[in-house]
Amino acid sequence: MSPLARANDEKPGISDRFQLIINGAEIINAYSELVNPREQRERLIEQARCKASGDEEAMVMDEDYVTAMEYGMPPISGWGMGIDRVFQVLTGTDNIRDSIMFPLMKPSNGV
Repeated sequence: MSPLARANDEKPGISDRFQLIINGAEIINAYSELVNPREQRERLIEQARCKASGDEEAMVMDEDYVTAMEYGMPPISGWGMGIDRVFQVLTGTDNIRDSIMFPLMKPSNGV
């Protein structure tokens, strides 16, 4: 289960989310946000345990986020699109590094 995504009303073990994948690359990630502060706290505590056990992709506990939720949060959904990944698909490059329009550069003097 995605740690920030809301569970489906009819199938609690499934998140209300989708991904658009083109040529094996995730272009869009979308989901309905979990807005229950108790459930969110439990999920973030579990994520913090996973992080402490070495899971680099796990999230850290965000107490400020959960506290803000306790004041009330309306049902929300959203999506994010990786423009570099779209460009990678459109240009047919094998590596996303070759499609980043403004890559971070190391200084030439090694500083």
